[in-house]
Amino acid sequence: MNRGEPIAPSRLARLIAERAADKPRFMVALAGPPGAGKSTLAEALAAELDKSGAAPAVVVPMDGFHFDNQVLEPLGLLARKGAPETFDVEGFALCLDRLAAGGEAAIPLFDRALDLARAGAGLVRPEHRILLIEGNYLLLDEPPWNGLADRFDLSVWIDVPMRELERRLIARWLDHGYDRAGAAARAQANDIPNAERTVRGSRCADFVVSAEG
Repeated sequence: MNRGEPIAPSRLARLIAERAADKPRFMVALAGPPGAGKSTLAEALAAELDKSGAAPAVVVPMDGFHFDNQVLEPLGLLARKGAPETFDVEGFALCLDRLAAGGEAAIPLFDRALDLARAGAGLVRPEHRILLIEGNYLLLDEPPWNGLADRFDLSVWIDVPMRELERRLIARWLDHGYDRAGAAARAQANDIPNAERTVRGSRCADFVVSAEG
């Protein structure tokens, strides 16, 4: 499936800088399935943009908009945490609108150790002209996610073969102390179905970065 025009990460940083040159704020969507390396790419791009002097950049993670466990449990969604329906999409959209307007804004960040989102844990400052917004479902062609499309100036899909995604998602649970069978079971119960849903249901991006692993 064609996801967009192929581009190397080094070229992507230069292209973002070029397109953001005359913009007071430039919003980049970095999308891809869980385990694709979105956070790693976003941080690398931010460092490269800052180093080049193109414009101060900041990473805005979608994960800060996870619903809290106390919200998910009564809805029967706790075991599916991380699936598209377990995020506050409307709150995320409002935050993107506020960020696009410029100025300073606090953003929530997800604390994996605590398994919860921390309100106001990040700060986007007026000098941050390039916003690298990263998340699994930024290009998901399902309501309400598809309502986000017009909020991005540029979109990037991170492409990873499914077999490599499965390996990475199982490895996450191994790193949390699960044995091989338990890690595979946890990944197959939620993470891998989310990855498959994202790969099948996301719109074409402007550019695609391949990450073979």
